[in-house]
Amino acid sequence: MLEDYFAKPSTIDRIRTHWLAPQIERYVGWMQTNGYADHSIARRVPYLCQFANFTARRGVTDLNSAAGQVEEFASHWVAIHRASAGSRPRRPKHLCEVRNPIRQMLRLALEGRIRANRQHKPYLFGTEAPGFLEYLRTERGLRESTVRHYLYGLSRLGNYLKRIGVTSLRELSPALLASFVVDTAPDLSRTSRRNICGELRAFLRFCYREQIVAKDLSAAIEMPQMYRLADVPRSITWDEVRRMLEVVDRRAAPGRRDYAILLLLVTYGLRAHEVANLTLDDIDWKHERLQVPGRKAGHSTAYPLASVVAEALIDYLKHGRPETADRRLFFRNVAPRAPISKHAVSSRVGAYLHKAGIKVHRAGSHTLRHTCVQRLIDAEFPLKTIGDYVGHRSPASTQIYTKVALASLREVAMGDGEAL
Repeated sequence: MLEDYFAKPSTIDRIRTHWLAPQIERYVGWMQTNGYADHSIARRVPYLCQFANFTARRGVTDLNSAAGQVEEFASHWVAIHRASAGSRPRRPKHLCEVRNPIRQMLRLALEGRIRANRQHKPYLFGTEAPGFLEYLRTERGLRESTVRHYLYGLSRLGNYLKRIGVTSLRELSPALLASFVVDTAPDLSRTSRRNICGELRAFLRFCYREQIVAKDLSAAIEMPQMYRLADVPRSITWDEVRRMLEVVDRRAAPGRRDYAILLLLVTYGLRAHEVANLTLDDIDWKHERLQVPGRKAGHSTAYPLASVVAEALIDYLKHGRPETADRRLFFRNVAPRAPISKHAVSSRVGAYLHKAGIKVHRAGSHTLRHTCVQRLIDAEFPLKTIGDYVGHRSPASTQIYTKVALASLREVAMGDGEAL
């Protein structure tokens, strides 16, 4: 396999003399399978060989011990190659370039697989309140995605306590909790502030029930006042949708994929995770149906497959989707080859809105979802029908679109409003 990337037999022989040679060859095979470019593979192998030499000089001959040498080797490499690595502000980038392939190789050797890079927030109170996450999953029946939201809020609390020198939950007080909320609130939206307060109250009630803290401090967290139907939907006009679609370069594989994703979002009002989780089996070409399983309300929805969406999907499947046994529909365009994430779906929407010069608050996949719902509202469909179409759990989620006549307000903003 090394022969595919190195022309000289002597170079291949030199690579195979290292004590990590079996792991290097296995990693090269993994990169080849996962769609890495040839030049990327050829560039990474020297880092692995230099790491093998570095650890051998230190007497390291097992993989677990080698894993503890990665950071030191990366810093050593950058220090030696400082002239070619560039100025000091760019050093973190070069550190990542050196250490990431080594970490991947060792992870593949030790665990047999390479996990995605996205790491979820750690649970910082595992020693003092070890049963909280299990309480959320079993007693409260929360989904894993909701549990991760709790981890996000608790990680903020844990980092704040560490910053001010508090080492135990028994040191918590109403004043300290209030200072945490005041310190955290400016960085969060109204909804996020409410969520983190609710998560913290649930955590404090659990700690009191389990006698981890002496008093029930949940009442010390005051929930922010929020009013139903207070927000305005962040939709765009249909002309702006056309402008956004026109800036997609469909000559390349990424553009074909993104064009199909945009049409799915704006046609059916899907959420980002619903698009990311679509599989080849969800498209019934014979009956021209699109099945969207695992929706937020726990049900699935079947849609007629619109011709414009079908054409975009066929174009992507023929000329953009990588050859893989995985049944997921949409894939990343950069190595390692993996299904696209919901975060990438939302990010691509924001990128195309920006490219088209369309200014909208918090641009993302929900912008197109709001646009789909607003278009149905303007067409005077019943709210129940619209809610079922886009998968709303409650009628209240649909009612927010009825509070304003967006088209009329835009006309007022453009003129003097006398005619209206």
